[in-house]
Amino acid sequence: MDYGQEAITSLLWVLQTLAITALIFSFGIFLLVRFSRWGKQFWQFAGGYLSPKRSVKPLLFFLLIVALTLVSVRISLVYSEWYNNMYTSLQEFNQAVFWQQMGLFCVIAACAVSTSLASYYIEQRFIISWITWLNDELTNKWMTNRAYYKTQYLSANLDNPDQRIQQDVQSYVKTTLSLSTGVIDAVTSMISYTILLWGLAGPMLLFGVEIPHMMVFLVFAYVIFTTLIAFWLGRPLIHLNFANERLNANYRYSLIRVKEYAESIAFYAGEKVEQNQLYRQFRAVINNMWNIVFRTLKFSGFNLIVSQISVVFPLLIQVGRYFEKQIKLGDLMQTLQVFGKLHTNLSFFRNSYDTFAGYKATLDRLTGFTYAIDMANRESETDIRNSENEVIFKGLSIKNPFGRTLINNVNLTLPQGASLLIQGDSGVGKTTLLRTAAGLWSYSQGTVYCPLDSQLFLAQKNYLPQGDLSTALAYPKNSADIDRPLAEEILRKVQLGHLIERLEQEQDWTRILSLGEQQRLAFGRLLLHKPKVAFLDEATASMDEGLEDAMYRLLKSELPNMTLISVGHRSTLKRYHHQQLQIFADGSWALNEI
Repeated sequence: MDYGQEAITSLLWVLQTLAITALIFSFGIFLLVRFSRWGKQFWQFAGGYLSPKRSVKPLLFFLLIVALTLVSVRISLVYSEWYNNMYTSLQEFNQAVFWQQMGLFCVIAACAVSTSLASYYIEQRFIISWITWLNDELTNKWMTNRAYYKTQYLSANLDNPDQRIQQDVQSYVKTTLSLSTGVIDAVTSMISYTILLWGLAGPMLLFGVEIPHMMVFLVFAYVIFTTLIAFWLGRPLIHLNFANERLNANYRYSLIRVKEYAESIAFYAGEKVEQNQLYRQFRAVINNMWNIVFRTLKFSGFNLIVSQISVVFPLLIQVGRYFEKQIKLGDLMQTLQVFGKLHTNLSFFRNSYDTFAGYKATLDRLTGFTYAIDMANRESETDIRNSENEVIFKGLSIKNPFGRTLINNVNLTLPQGASLLIQGDSGVGKTTLLRTAAGLWSYSQGTVYCPLDSQLFLAQKNYLPQGDLSTALAYPKNSADIDRPLAEEILRKVQLGHLIERLEQEQDWTRILSLGEQQRLAFGRLLLHKPKVAFLDEATASMDEGLEDAMYRLLKSELPNMTLISVGHRSTLKRYHHQQLQIFADGSWALNEI
């Protein structure tokens, strides 16, 4: 073997094959995206990353990955020739050629190891970069326009968005690259080894007719037939893998809920109910796992049988020619090696079907995630406009997600410093009116005028972010924006002076502070941010009447020009407001002076 000429030949082969592969692979992707549903799903999450308009680097990295894959294929072809020469030297007892082949093996092995390590690094860099980009895209999509909140009210609730962003993104990217390079490797190797096997395979008699190169036709017919059976056996795995991800995620969520609501469950002594719920969900997980096991037994068992038969298949065909001394031992061994490689590459699609089943389930989950966000972000018919100081509801009608009218045609103007108490029976839409004013509700129409850059909403269940107490007080602004003396003064005013020494402690404050203390901390946020408009949704429900009185009086004295809109059931709230908006079950409303 002329090593220099072989190196040049291999380089030219890689370059030519790379050019052809790039054209065919690009055309194949175009056809899949154009004519298949899962191709469209794939491109939905790949198109933006691979677009040259954004950056040409991902395409160059992928091209390098494909080039290294082709180098590996070429090395395996060179190794096949080495296989023939080495066994021929053994048959002919040619010691000099044998040791020459051992030296050549060291060169081939060094190239193979170097290519493998380089491929691993380039692939991991490509994967990490893609995961980072896609994670940022989906997280931004989920957080923008408060889609994380709006998806709760879809008729088909979005389950486990955390898993779809964190786990499914990684699975999608890794499996996409694995399947792409696997297809390129399999197809390129299949063509190359078919050419090799064509030269090694002899004629065979079939029904009295001699057919040249019959082994090539047999291996293709064998693999195509077994692949069709494997696809039929493996098809249910797509649904089962999708269900597996969903059921496991639901079970984890239920376990987290027990931790989150531990105190409430303990007070109710609801352990039996929660335990039964956990058992029920876990049994669903296990049942689905067994379904996957039984289906995989059929699928993998069939593949193993096919693979075992393929081991002796070429030997039985070629051994007659060997005993008749038509071929040498090296030719026989190379035939076995080439047939095995060709069979493996032809079987790639059959063996990868269970991987594709999981991949399709991941695509469905990611597509469902983006679809839910698009549905939640559909354009609302409510026109929310900025105003200097006033809050105005003009022709505002609000419905629930199922089309029932909650509040019909509200027309209301609140000047700066006004105070409004919204009351009505439970479920009539009081909180939904605040959601609409905040731009969180899509099932409404009309116009809302509000100081958009200076408003604050206080919910009944106050949110405390991770971090120290000063971070919780400053939320949603940065705690660095307030100094320690101001924070201490605010805590004293809302009667949380006993927490001053703990301002810089990082704790799970949601569990440490009582609901009443959390609500007083929210009033502290009002004093800190000084908004022009404050929306309070049952913001004193966990306080006694004395604390409630103290908090509202504090707002009146500290922020006299702030417009105050409260939702609450207590009759004691009337003394702190000038007007009452009474909402009735039939969607009508009445505005009363207090």
